[in-house]
Amino acid sequence: MKVAIYARVSTSDQNPEAQLTQLRDYAATRSFTIHREYVDQITGAVEKRKKRDTAYQQLLDDAQRLKFKCVLVWKFDRFARSVSHLLRALETFNSLGIAFVSLGEQIDTSTPAGRMVFTVLGAVAELERSLIAERVRAGMRNARAKGKCIGRPPRTQLSPEDRKSIAEGYWCRKASFRQLARRFDTSIGTVQRCALAYRKDYAAAPGTR
Repeated sequence: MKVAIYARVSTSDQNPEAQLTQLRDYAATRSFTIHREYVDQITGAVEKRKKRDTAYQQLLDDAQRLKFKCVLVWKFDRFARSVSHLLRALETFNSLGIAFVSLGEQIDTSTPAGRMVFTVLGAVAELERSLIAERVRAGMRNARAKGKCIGRPPRTQLSPEDRKSIAEGYWCRKASFRQLARRFDTSIGTVQRCALAYRKDYAAAPGTR
């Protein structure tokens, strides 16, 4: 089986050889053929700034092209910085039919038990995303309750007269949203909000939409 090995150390004075030695020994016991070794010797901050230049990114780029059957890592924390980061990589490997082995945690996604762990990790990541989204929504509700504006500031400051003219132009079929946005130098979203705000004023008027 053609496999890739990935190792990472966080500082320049650390040596990845200890990780690589254990991974090579494991590959030998499984009769794996090591096609390539990928080593990152950078901190997490540098990895984030120069992601395209890292061995990790090169591994992802090579995964399909070089037809790996398995990726070996020493431990999860040497491969990914977070559960969501790990899950994205595992999903990529899974879509390509590439197994993933973490030596420290004894996880092998080519086995039923390993696939179960992958499913659990996916559920944890989904829960994490849901909790974060709920906290964001709660924060936005709290901010609105205090009178704070949420989102980008409006592109243009329209007077009440302009807003009513926009609504009249739309509901009386004088112009489309796009035409009104160009005429008043504003966004289509603003035009739509103006039309909705004055909808009741034109609902019974003849010739309205």
